[in-house]
Amino acid sequence: QVQLVESGGGSVQAGKSLRLSCAASGILFEIYVMGWYRQAPGEQRELVAEATDDGETVYADAVKGRFTISRDNTDNTVYLQMNSLKPEDTAVYYCTARRYSAYWGKGTLVTVSS
Repeated sequence: QVQLVESGGGSVQAGKSLRLSCAASGILFEIYVMGWYRQAPGEQRELVAEATDDGETVYADAVKGRFTISRDNTDNTVYLQMNSLKPEDTAVYYCTARRYSAYWGKGTLVTVSS
């Protein structure tokens, strides 16, 4: 049974930082593309960042230079370090694992106030 469990969300003021974690189980973690998506109220879900199995990373333009994705293949965990947060970063953040199939976590809420 595949499980992706996010943690680290919360409420912060603009300019502050948060670090999201996603613990994966039930998959061969090191071969999966791990990513973070987000969905703001009334908006479509969008890609935030991805880290491939060979270490390449991709970021949405809106978060480049502020967010950093990293993965620990020994601990089956992917992280999203979010710095200089803005109110427009407010959303539910979802962890994903993609290879032959795509798996999703249940999400963690990030609220950024001005």
